[in-house]
Amino acid sequence: MTRERMADRPKVLIVTPTYNERDNLAPFLDGVFDVLNDVHVLVVDDNSPDGTGALADQIAKVDKRVKVMHRPRKMGLGSAYVQAFQRGVADGYDLLFEMDTDLSHDPRYLPDFLAAFEAGADLVIGSRNIPGGGVEGWGPGRHLLSKGGSLYSRAILGVTVRDLTSGYKAFHRRVLESIELDEVRSEGYSFQVELTYRALRRGFRVSEVPIIFVDRRAGQSKMSRKIFAEAVMMVPKLRLDAERGKL
Repeated sequence: MTRERMADRPKVLIVTPTYNERDNLAPFLDGVFDVLNDVHVLVVDDNSPDGTGALADQIAKVDKRVKVMHRPRKMGLGSAYVQAFQRGVADGYDLLFEMDTDLSHDPRYLPDFLAAFEAGADLVIGSRNIPGGGVEGWGPGRHLLSKGGSLYSRAILGVTVRDLTSGYKAFHRRVLESIELDEVRSEGYSFQVELTYRALRRGFRVSEVPIIFVDRRAGQSKMSRKIFAEAVMMVPKLRLDAERGKL
């Protein structure tokens, strides 16, 4: 896949939710456009006190590939993606990506995602838990939390996807049109698990591509005990809802 736009390449939207990511936003956008110069990026800002939203507006004025969605307050990762996906599908995008602004998701893997879609995938996950994947910059505790969360989710849900909690992933629009996005209430880790599980339940093909996740270089992590606790409680609920035919 070359960097130049191909006539049959799908229309791509990369969604990146932000809260206090001013220092990372411009480098993130530069990195994305250096790899794929014809995609669009939607910045979903939750009224960041550090002015991330204002900076995004400035960039968008001179670069039409950048779009901005402003939300009134910090409302959560899951709802940010749901609103952005609904807008992206309505605007006619074919492939919709999730990426963190904090530079932990390396844009160099974007062509690998596109290749997986070309091979027939409906949902592509950037996986840290398959050969070639991994993490840089985490301590033992964070490794245990991530690996344990994925193993816990796989065991309860009975799925074979190796990295259920990855936040670097992409959906074909047909998946998002099939998933009942208005019913998704999860945030954080459990949001990532829920969307993948909903896709699997509907028979969509999920493919994992290896990535190296690099811990954020600037700013503070959004991980919290609340997000972790929600994931622990949400996974059994997803399995129960599926068994009851409510998912």
